Amino acid sequence: MKYAKNILETIGNTPLVKINKLTAELPCLVLSKYETFNPGNSVKDRMALKMIEDAEADGRLKPGGTIIEGTSGNTGMGLALAAIVKGYKCIFVISDKQSKEKMDILRAVGAEVVVCPTDVEPTDPRSYYSVSKRLGEETPNSWYVNQYDNPSNAKAHYESTGPEIWEQTDGKVTHFVVGVGTGGTISGVGKYLKEQNPNIKVWGVDTYGSVFKKYHETGIFDEKEIYPYVTEGIGEDILPENVDFSIIDGFTKVTDKDAAVYTQLLAKEEGMFLGNSAGAAIKGVLQLKEHFGKDDVVVVLFHDHGSRYVGKMFNNDWMRKMGYID
Repeated sequence: MKYAKNILETIGNTPLVKINKLTAELPCLVLSKYETFNPGNSVKDRMALKMIEDAEADGRLKPGGTIIEGTSGNTGMGLALAAIVKGYKCIFVISDKQSKEKMDILRAVGAEVVVCPTDVEPTDPRSYYSVSKRLGEETPNSWYVNQYDNPSNAKAHYESTGPEIWEQTDGKVTHFVVGVGTGGTISGVGKYLKEQNPNIKVWGVDTYGSVFKKYHETGIFDEKEIYPYVTEGIGEDILPENVDFSIIDGFTKVTDKDAAVYTQLLAKEEGMFLGNSAGAAIKGVLQLKEHFGKDDVVVVLFHDHGSRYVGKMFNNDWMRKMGYID
């Protein structure tokens, strides 16, 4: 009989799926690494389990402990699934710009959810970085995950996602495109792929209001680049240690409107019911058109599932209110 001993054994080995209509104008083959097939419906299941296993191994996470993390939702979901199987409690700190669905889903899997304001400096005591760090210091027998600077994040993708892409494309992948938030996915996958073939190009998708693109191009952390934005799960107003800029060949920025519109188009044109960052990622691929030739194989990673955005990008009243559709 073939079965998984628990839900965690179903993480990884997600399919590659060809994009057809939305990329018809491109000369190359575009394949999506479809991470919603993970049990928590996102790529973050991989690194959540890896971070927990590594913390157990070196004693940072002790039996019966409480896992504390600031999350935009998906890392929390992955951590919660692992916590259920392994017997931990969870407290997740989330910013108020994240969808209500994400907060409800985290509570549905037994986590305590603390909501913080988005529009404050990272160092502000009310920010989700500060609150999660403080809770980690104040809560007995707890472990503060810190996915931004935790090396197990990128290591998870170096050990699983990267090798899967290389194997599934039979080593023919020429470009890897992905939205960048904590930096674990782009850095881990990018490092593995470039070790197999240094000519593979690694592109990050950034959003307006985030510091990544300018910092990569100039080395300047420009606070004037930082302002509130709607797109969820990518971009940052800090420089996480997991972003290895030396592996990234370049960034392209996608507007909030384009990310939202293309999230809908993926569902309506490709039958791919995906999250907000997938819309940004596929628009990023289209913006990079001039970099692709007819023999290229472009892999774009889709992070999470459309069920997290039903009240936002898939709600036309919300889309109209934001000015994204007529």
